Amino acid sequence: MARLFGTDGVRGVANKDITAELALDLSVAAAHVLGEVGAFNGHRPVAVVGRDPRASGEFLAAATVAGLASAGIDVRDAGVLPTPAIAYLVAEQDADLGAMLSASHNPMPDNGIKFFARGGHKLADDLEDRIEARLRDEWQRPTGGDVGRITPLVDGADRYVSHLLSVLPHRLEGLHVVVDAAHGAASEVAPRAFREAGAQVTVIGGEPDGLNINDGYGSTHLEHLKETVVAVGADLGIALDGDADRCLAVDATGHEVDGDQIMAILALAMKEQGVLRGDTLVATVMSNLGMIQALGGAGIKVLQTAVGDRYVLEGMKSGGFALGGEQSGHVVMLDHGTTGDGTLTGLMLASRVAATGRTLADLAGIMTHFPQVLVNVKDVDKSALEANTAVADAVRAAEGELGESGRVLLRKSGTEPVVRVMVEAADGDQARSLADRLVGVVRAELSL
Repeated sequence: MARLFGTDGVRGVANKDITAELALDLSVAAAHVLGEVGAFNGHRPVAVVGRDPRASGEFLAAATVAGLASAGIDVRDAGVLPTPAIAYLVAEQDADLGAMLSASHNPMPDNGIKFFARGGHKLADDLEDRIEARLRDEWQRPTGGDVGRITPLVDGADRYVSHLLSVLPHRLEGLHVVVDAAHGAASEVAPRAFREAGAQVTVIGGEPDGLNINDGYGSTHLEHLKETVVAVGADLGIALDGDADRCLAVDATGHEVDGDQIMAILALAMKEQGVLRGDTLVATVMSNLGMIQALGGAGIKVLQTAVGDRYVLEGMKSGGFALGGEQSGHVVMLDHGTTGDGTLTGLMLASRVAATGRTLADLAGIMTHFPQVLVNVKDVDKSALEANTAVADAVRAAEGELGESGRVLLRKSGTEPVVRVMVEAADGDQARSLADRLVGVVRAELSL
């Protein structure tokens, strides 16, 4: 049976896969499991709950709040706020846990729920497994004054924006920034934060109606942002996703600045400021070789992890590093937050532009993207990938042809019978040719 929790909580179609009953049961189970492992330390526990503006989030948040309160947890309902804001508020409020109702960049019919432990950290896999195992268990229900109380956290947005502004190294006066909020959870707080930091702000994708989240706007749909930045003559544009835990950017000419470029810019800035611990950036194996080589030339090491922000976080925590992220725009700055924060990332990027007086295009030019070819080979026996000698020989041959000017990566999908073949090379034609060759070997050797 498939694990209910994925790499970022529980997700699915709202009111089909993610029901009110499931949200309530998960919340009760989370309360019991965290209580059993001593997370509440004998005191009356407190939770912070938030959501993105999806219509389904209204009833799912109500169910989550009800489940937690019925299990004896006092709930502070923060309403519509970004995922990183809820993580921050869990720590700032000294809460024992948090819950966020969101499906991030997924389309509107989807929704999801994820939990945060004390301090705003994501739950460990073993705790999620224990929560899943406890679903719908019989339990002793509190009564009378032992039931949880529910109060609105009316100043959550104020507290979050104040935090963002307090860590900004340079104000944004003189900059014109377009903010695309994806009609999502940051539609209010992101434009506000940029304005209070001193920028002139044009907002698109900032009118959520419960149905339009991620619909043609945000980090997965940059077309409107590119057009708007050029049309209004802005210095740069920032694109968030539905729950604002990721950020991509657009320079003044309308060209995309991806997560690798953003991380390179921030890594150089932090090294200059003396806050890039270990002179190391943590990134996934999907980050472009151009970024790795550019940062290496600047004396910055890149520690690569498996794909997924939780693996980036693990690498950061284990090595005590301050900056990490993904090509998709999840950027984590552990000195200022416990999870990817798109608004913070955008503010830091704009702050670097303002501090240096250089254009975003100029800053992003620190790295040159190597052509990257990615092919999903479907309907194959992915479990046989590592043991197949013909595939291993083909990979070694390709790596021999590339030398230091490229790389090869084969990895299994976590959910499908798919092997992903990725080849990077300084020459795009070579990358395509080698990828095609490897795809042929994978199909010949591993087809079901």
